[in-house]
Amino acid sequence: MLSGPDLGGGYLHQLTLDRNGEATTYTYHAQEGGQDAGGPPIGSLDRLGFAHPADACQFGGPRCWHRRFLLPFTDLPKVRLAYNRFRFVLETMLNQVHGGAPVGIDAALAELVRRIGPTLRTEGIEWFIGGSTASRLLGATLSPNDIDLGTTRAGVDRIAQLIPEYLIEPLAPTDWPPHGIVRGARAFVGTFRDGARVEWSVPIEPNSAVRSDEWGEGPTGVRTLEVLLEGITLRVSRPEYGLVRSAEHRATARVTAVTELIRKVGPDLELLRRVLATSSLGSAERDALVRSVEV
Repeated sequence: MLSGPDLGGGYLHQLTLDRNGEATTYTYHAQEGGQDAGGPPIGSLDRLGFAHPADACQFGGPRCWHRRFLLPFTDLPKVRLAYNRFRFVLETMLNQVHGGAPVGIDAALAELVRRIGPTLRTEGIEWFIGGSTASRLLGATLSPNDIDLGTTRAGVDRIAQLIPEYLIEPLAPTDWPPHGIVRGARAFVGTFRDGARVEWSVPIEPNSAVRSDEWGEGPTGVRTLEVLLEGITLRVSRPEYGLVRSAEHRATARVTAVTELIRKVGPDLELLRRVLATSSLGSAERDALVRSVEV
């Protein structure tokens, strides 16, 4: 055990490693900590990417979760830094995900763009902002839960290097359901009590769920628009991607907000039909979405 037992967000935490030659598996463990941890927790860790095994974990019995990362043993200081930030901001993240607490998107975006924008531009690294935050930047009246970035393999590493103190998961090969095995990282940009989660990754293993979306198309294939923030021109994914995702999640308010946005900026009907073709929506729902944005 490298750290623990530690308390945070109603959970009891441990950080462990399992060393096998040059490869080391680092694991974040979390179990419901009861009153000693200020519990019960407001919600589970599933929404933060943790696995909840059917059998008992190495620590904590049946009510436990874990995240695993494959890294060299020499990366131990980086893992410790990310783990410590994770446990200190966990309560804030859980309140945002499960308790309806406001997400500090605007301040986090401003800080993120200041920290990574100029360097990525100078080094010629492609990146963009996707998800609901892209639609917000284009003018949609919605409140994103986090900030999703798309970039290249080089960009994944460089972004992590530029904001090391904000990382809550180390840059590493890891499993990101439903995206499969990726090389990625997660951060919480802001203070311990106010900020927003940021995620970015590239696939390592092919994902069996073939979809036409901004993450599958990558930074060169994704269709984007441009916005200006902090004096920097940003690429943001077109709202048609978000419209289909919102419809799949039955997020009625978001569907309405993004539909209004698409009418305002002008629809890309070819893109919309292509994204719909690999969605889980039925044919009638697909046709209705196309009709809803036609000007």
